[in-house]
Amino acid sequence: MQTLTPQVYWAQRHEDIYLRVELSDVKDTEVTLKDNILRFRAQGHGAKGENEYQFSLEFLDLVRDKPVCKTTERQVNITVKKVEPCWWERLTKQERKPLFLSPDFDRWQEESDAEMELRAQEEKISKLRVESRVPRDPLRTLKRGYLFMYNLVQFLGFSWIFVNMTVRLFILGQDSFYDTFHTMADMMYFCQILAAAEIVHASIGLVKTVLIPTVIQVLGRNVILFVIFGSLVDMQNKAVVFFVFYFWSAIEIFRYPYYMLSCIDSEWKLLTWLRYTIWIPLYPLGVLAEAMAVIQSLPIFTETGLYSIDIPWPLSFSISFSYVLQIYLVLMLLGLFVNFRHLYKQRRRRGLRNKKKKMN
Repeated sequence: MQTLTPQVYWAQRHEDIYLRVELSDVKDTEVTLKDNILRFRAQGHGAKGENEYQFSLEFLDLVRDKPVCKTTERQVNITVKKVEPCWWERLTKQERKPLFLSPDFDRWQEESDAEMELRAQEEKISKLRVESRVPRDPLRTLKRGYLFMYNLVQFLGFSWIFVNMTVRLFILGQDSFYDTFHTMADMMYFCQILAAAEIVHASIGLVKTVLIPTVIQVLGRNVILFVIFGSLVDMQNKAVVFFVFYFWSAIEIFRYPYYMLSCIDSEWKLLTWLRYTIWIPLYPLGVLAEAMAVIQSLPIFTETGLYSIDIPWPLSFSISFSYVLQIYLVLMLLGLFVNFRHLYKQRRRRGLRNKKKKMN
């Protein structure tokens, strides 16, 4: 007589194997685990109706001999402990997957996800241990409230810029490129002046972040906004203003909400992914737009002599501000490298890296 096998779904963690046997109205269940081979037999209703079903699995690595079996009306759940906590590349010793075995996507995790889960548990335990020894900061609530409000104000400001620019683009088309400064500059001035507080936050330890990338971003943007756009009327009607403002605001509408949630110990995984992924295309594009703005401003500064320095006698020479901007262009590329590496390291720390594992 043909042996009937039920459909079996599996998932794993570092310490456990989870099996879900698709049988309903199960009776006379027998589950044994000996010599690293799990054997299952039960009477129940499966794909071939009411019959006796059975299967066996030889695990890839050593497991403990006492599986935990729980039967419900619709399925049988089996949990098996690994001897050594580690991540298996497949479930069975045989390389070819049995036809009745499939991944349990309801419980499936990639290795990176499991590592994040373990890391989060370890960090939580470490945090509790530290908090039990270290006196609680009496100003902690006040600091978090301030940071939440700061990030909220910045989010609202950049959202206003982004939404208005998007709406104007759909209504006016390319004509909206040339009056971006006159319609958005006041709000952008407000947001970028306020952003100087981020340097203070990093300097006094109010937030745990590296100071140098923060300084590079804030000062770099303010040079573009106040020196290039703000002081040159001829630059204020150029299309490059639109792209600089649009890329800046597109990045910030994801960054500031992420920080807001961090202030209240909350996380939205989609927002976390966007915050640490959206910069990959937008940050280089933003720097490219800033570089184009600097290049377009060079002949204007050369012609007007604005911000140029005249050295009096006996040296009697002048330093053109356009030369300073050319040096600044080189520094922009260096700043791009520094910030890109910093953001990439932050992304990896949160486990947001591509890692494919074979599922068996």
